[in-house]
Amino acid sequence: MKKFGFWGSSGIIKNLSNRLITVVMSMQHTQFTDIAAPAFNPRLADEKARKRLGLYDTKLRDHHVALRGRFQNHGAEHLSDAEMLELLLLHASPRKDTRPTAKKVLSEFGDIASALAADTARLEALIGVSATQDLKLVFSASKRLAKARIAHRPLISSWDAVLTYCRTALAHKETEEFHVLYLDRRNMLIADEVMGVGTVDHVPVYPREVLKRALELNSCAIILVHNHPSGDPNPSPSDIEMTKLIKQAADSLSITLHDHLIIGASGETSFVSEGLL
Repeated sequence: MKKFGFWGSSGIIKNLSNRLITVVMSMQHTQFTDIAAPAFNPRLADEKARKRLGLYDTKLRDHHVALRGRFQNHGAEHLSDAEMLELLLLHASPRKDTRPTAKKVLSEFGDIASALAADTARLEALIGVSATQDLKLVFSASKRLAKARIAHRPLISSWDAVLTYCRTALAHKETEEFHVLYLDRRNMLIADEVMGVGTVDHVPVYPREVLKRALELNSCAIILVHNHPSGDPNPSPSDIEMTKLIKQAADSLSITLHDHLIIGASGETSFVSEGLL
């Protein structure tokens, strides 16, 4: 039996060598035509690749950098509502163009304050869960900041801060809410509690529940606050009547009713200032 080396017999190696020589010789007589390649644009190719891969578009990135720079260097006063919303929405969609979404939100709610205070379900249907959570976080932070300014100080001597807190919490609500600020004997805030949530033009309030809670908290004084989603802070006849009932009940328990504030987008009304209390 014959034994073959690594490539088999020496005849196989010789055959392969001859074929290789033939191919090389034929290439020497072949004419190649130069074909002009299309001009290469690195930036264009880069942008197409980025879009294909879902990466950050450089023009959009430059726009976001400039917008953030304006906010950092000049503050929110130099940004429109649309631009502020655009920046807020970037947290949920950091590499997307959020300008169309910001415009859609403003078209639906009118301004950024109303958008932040809007019903959660409506916002989620419009911009999704993640973006809604970001907006609600900002709204909650703004309320907490305003509340911090009335904490640990007598409210009667910090009336501007009280008004700011009430405006922040209620001015742009889409439905009526009735709040009671419960105070101690030094007029320090014990609690801000929601005693009723209603419709766009009515909220049920029960004087007995308002005063029962005051006794549970050992509150010596109260401030009533509710909003008018219509924006008009003028009291209705039912507002006036309900306030009288609560005052009568409070007087019988030696609890002071300091004021009743009605908050609207266009301003606020104080029952004390209007001579209604």
